[in-house]
Amino acid sequence: MEKTTFRPITSPLINTQSYKKVKDNQPINQPFSLHLQSAIQSDSKLVLSKHAKERLSQRNIEISEEKWTQIEEKVSKAKKMGVKDSLVILNNAALIVSAKNNTVITAMDRVEAASQIFTNINGTILVDS
Repeated sequence: MEKTTFRPITSPLINTQSYKKVKDNQPINQPFSLHLQSAIQSDSKLVLSKHAKERLSQRNIEISEEKWTQIEEKVSKAKKMGVKDSLVILNNAALIVSAKNNTVITAMDRVEAASQIFTNINGTILVDS
């Protein structure tokens, strides 16, 4: 039986003075509730993907600010209920929205949407006029 020899592994010393301290952008004394509130507010805004912007433009679909706010509220509510990808149906359009990423993936007018089959969605949101 061979005798096992243990040798300590040595590493060179690290010069800790060459590293810069990372500064926080926000003061440490800020209460947690403010951090939480800012995170919640930034999560509720929908982002249009490049593809969705192109589709809205190509198909001359216009959605008012009031309607966008209504959509954002309903998508946020759906997200809390576990919806990840949803079909949002408006009077003049249909949107595929990733509630998980708060992103509008694509858009089409209602006439085009009537002939489509929507897959990989787990929620539908109806937005009345």
